[in-house]
Amino acid sequence: MTASTSGSLDILAFGEPLMEFAETERAGEPLYLPGFGGDTSNVAISAARQGAKVGFFTALGDDAFGTNFLKLWDAEGVDRSHVTMRPETRTGIYFISYGPEGHIFSYFRAGSAASLVKPADLPLDLVASAKVLHVSGISQAISSSATDAVFAAIRHARQNGVTVSYDTNLRLSLWPLDRARATIHAAVAMSDIARPGLDDAQKLTGLEKPDDICDFYLGLGCRIVALTLGKEGTMIAVPGERRIVPAKPVQAVDATGAGDAFGGAFLAEWLRCGDPFAAAVYANAAAALSTLGKGAVAPLPRRAAVEAFLKDGTLPD
Repeated sequence: MTASTSGSLDILAFGEPLMEFAETERAGEPLYLPGFGGDTSNVAISAARQGAKVGFFTALGDDAFGTNFLKLWDAEGVDRSHVTMRPETRTGIYFISYGPEGHIFSYFRAGSAASLVKPADLPLDLVASAKVLHVSGISQAISSSATDAVFAAIRHARQNGVTVSYDTNLRLSLWPLDRARATIHAAVAMSDIARPGLDDAQKLTGLEKPDDICDFYLGLGCRIVALTLGKEGTMIAVPGERRIVPAKPVQAVDATGAGDAFGGAFLAEWLRCGDPFAAAVYANAAAALSTLGKGAVAPLPRRAAVEAFLKDGTLPD
């Protein structure tokens, strides 16, 4: 059964979903458990779990992994009615291993169905129906046609008064830094909300200080910059005002997908309250809770858990 929302969407996300295999062990031997990943899909599910009306667009391989994603989005109430299945292509996958320095990612995504998406494939009516279009640097890094498709989606969103949210999400394994800089800077300049992380932003801008990075992205034309700073929290900058919103400390198990948890929760709460600073308080709490379990999607919290955590520090069972 195809999940479809009626009326306009709060958020439409566009990018590449990836089947996830996270390392654990059984009887002392490594074992990889299946799950779901892909930055924009994670954001879509995070936002949906906060109560937002969310859709997702991509192409999937006509394989078991692709079918699993359709079932996932149906279960999460994410509109996937415009997702296409492509015979003779595959759905990308990645593995998470864990070492002394944290998680290590190994990707197998070359030639994935999502990387073959081109501008002509875009569901333009769906883009125009959303309040927010969310895309990322990874959405553009996977192929030249995907790069063009994201630019076309952003352009159509702007023409129809849709807010554009862009997560810089730099993956240097997918493209060289100079090309990433040129593409991401151009896309951010067409966006309303920039969602960089500090490490990526330092590489992309050549700047070190959070204030300077926020100035850079505001200078490109964004209305809101939400710069995540890891354990230091998030710097929210709008023209004429900026604040560091402190992180919510927890005993983290796995930070995979924490930035996506933040992104989805931030957009959902910003649409609800209209205040980016309050939205960052909420999103920091959601991101903290998402680190309490392994994998990208399974630990994403729902609104009730986030509100309880904010109210009195209650952690989910």
